[in-house]
Amino acid sequence: MVRNSLSKRMCLRMCPQLSEVVHVTEPTSSEKTVAEVGPSNSSEWENLEKEHRIYAYLAHCCTRSDVRVCVNEAISASSTDNYPEESIHNTLESRDRVGRLASYWSSKGNKNPSAPERLIYKLAGDLCIITEIGIQPFQAYFQSGLPIYSADFVRFRLGHPKGSMDTSDYQMDRADNETAHEKFTWTYTSPEFPMAQENCLQKFKLAEPVLCIGGMLLVELLGRVQRQEMDGLFYICVTHVQVWGRPLSPAFGVEILEPEGKFALKVQKYDPKCLEETSAVATTALQRRVLYLGRIFHMLRGHVVEVDYDWDENQDEEQDESDDEVLLG
Repeated sequence: MVRNSLSKRMCLRMCPQLSEVVHVTEPTSSEKTVAEVGPSNSSEWENLEKEHRIYAYLAHCCTRSDVRVCVNEAISASSTDNYPEESIHNTLESRDRVGRLASYWSSKGNKNPSAPERLIYKLAGDLCIITEIGIQPFQAYFQSGLPIYSADFVRFRLGHPKGSMDTSDYQMDRADNETAHEKFTWTYTSPEFPMAQENCLQKFKLAEPVLCIGGMLLVELLGRVQRQEMDGLFYICVTHVQVWGRPLSPAFGVEILEPEGKFALKVQKYDPKCLEETSAVATTALQRRVLYLGRIFHMLRGHVVEVDYDWDENQDEEQDESDDEVLLG
């Protein structure tokens, strides 16, 4: 399993974004003492063991941790109508009213109904598995006709800041940040999802869970459907933005290697219980493979051997796939 990089191959299957990882590190205290015998004495074997340990732990964290809210901080909006009363920071609040005041973000008005808007958020860690994103348009209950200022479509991008991972350099408390999205590298782009002109949290499930390396989310609101009666301009207003997934921090961190745009994956903290579970499952996978190969070997030699193993008739076809997935639990 170590020589064949099973755990790494499995992680790459789950998260293709990991193909940009050029090296992995772990806390020095986690390095295991290697016996002074055989091939394990080589630095190559030590690196293989370390890589296997890290990716097995990553696979465990990606699948065993609970899905929860992942949005952490509002960074900037491409425009804001009345700042700070209608700031992007209001979208972190799930209610459309706080006390007697309406809580929402509003773009500036535009004559062009095709003009887009962009909202940027920091997620709950530099590494997150994102599964679903929710957007709730704002219904102006204080305007005639109770208009809902939704967008036509929404699209999501995930990525990281260019250069430093410190997002304080990019957080700009002002009304207009039309070019803020250019300060980030976006490594994943979703399809466009149609939005309904409805006052509810609309959930957009990604086709596959996506690993966000860098912890940044861009919400692109495409097309305007509601014109404001008093000035004849089109607006987009959002009450709430929500993100669901599996944060991999504080167990894992990432270092952006500029200018290549590659990454270093870092284990910052091991959970001993998770390591024990991962090791036990990996051992089970190896035992299954050995028993399976032994059975095939004896069949090829024409021997009929009773093997103490309960083999399902469909298991032959599924063996290769199940071994790759066994660490997923």
